[in-house]
Amino acid sequence: LYPHAGAPLDLDRAIRMPLVHDVGEIATGDTMVFVEDGAEERKTAERAEVRRIFETLAGGAGPSFIALWEEFVEAASPEARFAHAADRAMPVLLNLANRGQSWRENGISYDRVVTKIGPPIKQGCPPLWAYLEPELERARAQGFFGA
Repeated sequence: LYPHAGAPLDLDRAIRMPLVHDVGEIATGDTMVFVEDGAEERKTAERAEVRRIFETLAGGAGPSFIALWEEFVEAASPEARFAHAADRAMPVLLNLANRGQSWRENGISYDRVVTKIGPPIKQGCPPLWAYLEPELERARAQGFFGA
């Protein structure tokens, strides 16, 4: 996706962000991006685990990993917004490939998907959203969504 970023990015930094983003989920578990209830509590617990895990690193590396995690979570840079776009696209691409299996099984509506993933993808990688938007429309017409 890098050629479609729309602006020069530190690609190494953009690649490292989603990797550190998942570290907190080692302890808290991964929650489907479309689950709305308890989001703030989950993020607080994940932030605490990120700090706990990274503070154990030798050589003083912890603070830089924590800062990178925070930058990603807050979408505080072009790299973070680009990484967010890629991260948000993954569950969509998986559901498009499996005919909306988890959307249907979990009652996830078209509107919920577009509301949750549209803005960060549009902001971080507009050509990716230009591709996904009509794909989601086709998926809706084919009944890939829940309630």
